[in-house]
Amino acid sequence: MIVTSIKTRKILPGKDRNLFLILDEYLPPIKERSVVVITSKIVAICEGRIANPKEHDKDQLIMKEAEYYLPRSSNRYNVLLTIKNNTIIASSGIDESNANGYLILWPKYPQQTANNIRKYLLKRFQLKNVGVVITDSRLAPLRRGTIGVSIGYSGFAALHYYIGEKDIFGRKFEMQVGNIADELAVSAVLAMGEGSEQTPIAIVEDVPFVKFQKRDPSAKELRDLHISLEDDIFAPVLTATKWRKGGMGKG
Repeated sequence: MIVTSIKTRKILPGKDRNLFLILDEYLPPIKERSVVVITSKIVAICEGRIANPKEHDKDQLIMKEAEYYLPRSSNRYNVLLTIKNNTIIASSGIDESNANGYLILWPKYPQQTANNIRKYLLKRFQLKNVGVVITDSRLAPLRRGTIGVSIGYSGFAALHYYIGEKDIFGRKFEMQVGNIADELAVSAVLAMGEGSEQTPIAIVEDVPFVKFQKRDPSAKELRDLHISLEDDIFAPVLTATKWRKGGMGKG
């Protein structure tokens, strides 16, 4: 696997409004069977998903954007822990880093954006197979530091089911499922960095483990990526917590 990060100019909240112009400006020719990875931050900036902290209360925004949340007092770090788009993440993904004084929210419809970017790449570079991943960073329980996570993808199978296959000693897998979308996100975020690198785009090539698809993911494939709190292997911990319903909560 080869991951190449792409340096851009500063993408400015309130000024940059067209993601495809940025891609036109900085993307080199893309090879067949490549995956283009884009940070959620520049997607959100181009969508106008920004807020002035002088005009908006950050905590209120976080709770409005969350499906569920835990108050700051629930942890020693004074952080609002949230569930958004079936992802446990701090602050509903709302971030102030590299934001030029603004609050940057998550893209409104990251999955639809990933689908649209794939169509754009197919047309621009005359490709048959290309993947797209939109990323952010999240924390993992009991591990220090952030890692990448996919919040939207298109053009490939996000999950690889090892169930029924045999390991090197002939034993059949019973539960193993590989999350290809998240694994690509982790690799790309590592290459792109999370500080002042100014490399919000990456191209991932030489990925024989990726099963490309000439279509957007189906509704079933998107559902299969998510697990409910009750069905999760960590359910004893997750369901024992008194989550509060946020503005995007269901039911």
